[in-house]
Amino acid sequence: MAPLRKRRITYGNNRQWGYVILIEVKNLTKIYGGTVTAVNDLSFTISPGKIYGFLGPNGAGKTTTMNIITGYIAATSGSVTINGYDIYKDAKKAKKCLGYLPEQPPLYNELTPYEYLKVAAGLKGIPKADREKQIDEVMELTGLGNVSNRLIHHLSKGYRQRVGLAQAILGYPEIIILDEPTVGLDPKQIIEVRDLISSLREKHTVILSSHILSEVSAICDTVMIISKGKLVASDTPENLSAMTTGKNVISVTVMGEREKIESALAGICENAAVTITPSHENGAFDARIESGEEDLRSAVALALSEHKLPILAMNKVTMSLEEVFLEVTSKTEEEAEPESEEEEEEEYEIVDEDEDNDEEDVDEDDGEEENEEEVEDGEDAADDENAKEEEDK
Repeated sequence: MAPLRKRRITYGNNRQWGYVILIEVKNLTKIYGGTVTAVNDLSFTISPGKIYGFLGPNGAGKTTTMNIITGYIAATSGSVTINGYDIYKDAKKAKKCLGYLPEQPPLYNELTPYEYLKVAAGLKGIPKADREKQIDEVMELTGLGNVSNRLIHHLSKGYRQRVGLAQAILGYPEIIILDEPTVGLDPKQIIEVRDLISSLREKHTVILSSHILSEVSAICDTVMIISKGKLVASDTPENLSAMTTGKNVISVTVMGEREKIESALAGICENAAVTITPSHENGAFDARIESGEEDLRSAVALALSEHKLPILAMNKVTMSLEEVFLEVTSKTEEEAEPESEEEEEEEYEIVDEDEDNDEEDVDEDDGEEENEEEVEDGEDAADDENAKEEEDK
């Protein structure tokens, strides 16, 4: 049976995707040397038309996962399907759907960007009749027009990154995978590359790997947090924040006396935790209200207005992506700690057994030495008796 192919369906001037799963990763595991687990039973799906952010600390397994998805390295177990094609069984067809920019772009320093893209177009199998047009289009998209004839060796880090990104876009694959695309760039270059990546969602699905939280939060539609080779969270940044806090938190700055503010909030916040502190605004107080799933903003506003207490500011407090990241990754580390303690105890027991064996070996050695001494004493006594017999004769 032929693999499921994705169809583009046209609605007016817009092209939509015929089905929603573009990449499917099932029970992916990668073990190095039989002992180091880089990816641990990882499963997820990627839908078209979005920018996905792979977020995790260094060594979390992000790059290994991307290398497996692109077919660069093999997995120990599990499967990866790209646009209906298995990355190993139908590698050629699967890789045609992918554009890949590794952390260190594989550039030829002795070539110009134009020459490099011409080589890349040939390697990707783009028809000769379309190469010139596509190269011009991706160079314009990535802003390489004014450096197209300069040697790559003479380009700045930002422009070299653009050349690598142009190579990934060349051939217009449905999926573009970017591994740490802004590493080593200055702030201005980072902003430029981010804007460029954001523009790709119109025609491509983008998977972006990074450990820079602000970068993922700024441009990604869905955040996938990986820790210890496992997927520990996956959702939009806003939903991750809501799921992690598990409650609604409101911050209100109110002008008035503290007792009146407490009285106004008491009637509507019976099951909520209310904290009131002096505000930096003169004659005002800051009220922090923590409730369950219920959003009390409208009720708080009505209650304060009825008591004629002016509201200077009201905000819904959410956890930042940094706070979400620290919470979910710390849980993974805590779960891993007991296992390491058990391993230490087992090692300690093994050491004790070795020491006992050493003591037994020492005792056996002592016994052998005593036996040897007894044999020597017996031989000496026999020699003396023989000497006495010869004298008597």
